[in-house]
Amino acid sequence: MKKKIPFLVLLIFIGFASTAQSFDEAKLLERVKTLSSDSFEGRKTGEKGGLLARAYVVKTFDSLQVAPFGSKYEHKFTFEIRGKEYNAANILGQIKGTDYPEKYIVVSAHYDHVGVEKGEIYNGADDDASGIAALFAFAEYLAKNPPKHTVVLAAFDAEELGLKGAYYFVDKMKGAHIVANINMDMISRSAKNELYVVGTPHNEQLKSIIENFENPTSSKLLIGHDGLDKKQNWTNASDHAAFHKERIPFLYFGNEDHSGYHHPSDDYENITPEFYKNSVQIILSIFMEIDANGL
Repeated sequence: MKKKIPFLVLLIFIGFASTAQSFDEAKLLERVKTLSSDSFEGRKTGEKGGLLARAYVVKTFDSLQVAPFGSKYEHKFTFEIRGKEYNAANILGQIKGTDYPEKYIVVSAHYDHVGVEKGEIYNGADDDASGIAALFAFAEYLAKNPPKHTVVLAAFDAEELGLKGAYYFVDKMKGAHIVANINMDMISRSAKNELYVVGTPHNEQLKSIIENFENPTSSKLLIGHDGLDKKQNWTNASDHAAFHKERIPFLYFGNEDHSGYHHPSDDYENITPEFYKNSVQIILSIFMEIDANGL
């Protein structure tokens, strides 16, 4: 006699299968490879490679039928560091919520990197072409599964220069109801098959979601790097810091630093593809829980 599968387990299985099939894994890898190729010259803010990356993100959002946030995708801003002015732009898309269109979940990653130094291109495959390609995977999923909350897909600029794009965005969004920020920065390369999530000590509901999360993949999801263990504190390490400063709940997903971090060896050939695909599935599954129940 065949054993009967419990109904709840069946629902979880079906939900995961739907998630896994709702973004194109081959495209995920292809987009990381493209964005971290030499032709983008390390994607430094305001330079040729950064402008090419900007155009690539806009083109991909448009091809995936992601609507611009407001009247346009590009939200330009300038800033100055040590007397040098930078011209930057956040690329923002949105998918309107079916139930709570005026409440936002911001899913973010940064498309800039450090450019060319001493003749060597720093391609930034993990940091953070991986996060940008994951944004496109979110777009694919949400096209088939409209969210309850309005989702802003935010490709931030100038993260490497002090989180400038994220701070600009958060400042412009003052008064808006941002439910949470999900930030992805370095999610594609882990020899240990470990993805970390940061932010649970600051929100009880997010803590409960993560602690009760049924991981559908073979990769590990670990709580840590929150300043409560002996590991490096990532609470303010990436664009989520701008949200945290305004007391907006956040979850940051990332893998630990590796030999390619801010080196020319952060190339597509050195990512761990299965871990990366698992990371995106994990993050998307957690997003689904937040969107379904709110905070």
